[in-house]
Amino acid sequence: MADNEEKSLTAESSSTSAKPSVAGENREPITEKKKCGDVEEVSVATELNRLSIKEEEKRDSVLHEPEDSNIEAVISGDTVYTSASRFEDLNLSPELIKGLYVEMRFEKPSKIQAITLPMIMTPPYKHLIAQSHNGSGKTTCFVLGMLSRVDPTLSKTQALCICPTRELANQNMEVLQKMGKFTGITAQVFVPTGVPVAKQAPVSPHVAVGTPGTLKKWMTYEKLDLSHLKILVFDEADHMLATDGFKDDSLKIMKDIEYQKKKKNLDTSFQVLLFSATFNETVRKFVEKIVKGDPNKLFVERKALTLDSVKQYKVVCPEEQNKIEVIKDQIMELGDIGQTIIFVETKVSADKLHKALAEMGYDVTSIHGSMTVADRDTVVKEFKANLTQVLIATDVIARGFDQKQVNLVVNYNLPCTYNTEEPNYEVYLHRVGRAGRFGGKGAVFNLLLDDGWDKEAMEKIEKYFGANVKEITTWNSEEEYKGALKEAGILG
Repeated sequence: MADNEEKSLTAESSSTSAKPSVAGENREPITEKKKCGDVEEVSVATELNRLSIKEEEKRDSVLHEPEDSNIEAVISGDTVYTSASRFEDLNLSPELIKGLYVEMRFEKPSKIQAITLPMIMTPPYKHLIAQSHNGSGKTTCFVLGMLSRVDPTLSKTQALCICPTRELANQNMEVLQKMGKFTGITAQVFVPTGVPVAKQAPVSPHVAVGTPGTLKKWMTYEKLDLSHLKILVFDEADHMLATDGFKDDSLKIMKDIEYQKKKKNLDTSFQVLLFSATFNETVRKFVEKIVKGDPNKLFVERKALTLDSVKQYKVVCPEEQNKIEVIKDQIMELGDIGQTIIFVETKVSADKLHKALAEMGYDVTSIHGSMTVADRDTVVKEFKANLTQVLIATDVIARGFDQKQVNLVVNYNLPCTYNTEEPNYEVYLHRVGRAGRFGGKGAVFNLLLDDGWDKEAMEKIEKYFGANVKEITTWNSEEEYKGALKEAGILG
């Protein structure tokens, strides 16, 4: 389910630089059940020949990403884009280059970055609809794109990134801070803080990052002026513009931006970037309709979306209790395998599983949308600091949550969309993408009930992605789990 509540990693309400901020603090420069239908992906048929990276130009990189060899793109208009084999090819400021190398420790653009960054940064700044693998470096694309478009000498908000959850907004702010550390560009997080927006002072950071409901309030109360906006980013765009997601709020924000610009007799145009690992056919058609001006497009075929570096397995359990036994005896007792995320369908399931494992003496944390914002922030902060090893979660962190140490994902419940018997294919893909970030090793165990909906749903997921998910033939066989984790490369 979509989660509307988010919060910054540090103080409440403001714009900052050395630390992430929430809307309201003093501004400083940056320094640092069931519904889903069979969704049919449309393959875009134009190969991106002139943007391919020459093999001889490739160098080893700190960032190991999926090659995205199945990327297909459609270039609109007459603009010629040249793939960026080095960040220096992008005509970035010295301060941004320093941030990429010193703070981010990148050595070269990933495939998705090499292709999309020239599209984002080259006049006439056409809109972009971009899809790529989880963990392939999409965040860097739009964060660097925003930073590159900002004029630090103009004290106006020029870039906006809208995210579906507070966790993702906070995470994107962290990346923005590191990458823009040396630029003097200011930024601000807009997420719920408990302080009424009407009582906040007007703000004008160079870059705004936030969730749709909170951003809409700041604009309604005329506390955030976006009349000088140059670039608007939708992270997890398919969810942001889906009917069961944040479509209404997202469209309202776009209309309000145009209204603010017209009110000041300013140019009403701004560049729109839409990034996600998934775009089902319905959402894609809607996106292409609202993003006018013949945008550039980049997609990956559905069958190529699942990461080869992540090994997927299915386990058929006789009873619900056996799922807990699998987690306890066959996963948590197998030694140091990095961090684990266990996905459940509801907050009730999260609480139940957390209680069961805690009573058995295991140290686990959990997160879901009904928790207080302070508790959610604490759980995320501790997990990202590697202070906790196992996180039980609803789909509040299924999208975009980035933690390189996560090697194992367990689907305690398979994802399904509200009010049908169909599995949620997009959410499944996003969950799988929490393991094996940036091309790392990872494994996914799907725990299925023998007499329930699970097995049929798993078959549909396999068919949808054209994947053959290997079965653990004996649900309580320690040797099979060890073999699977060794095969996945996360157990010696």
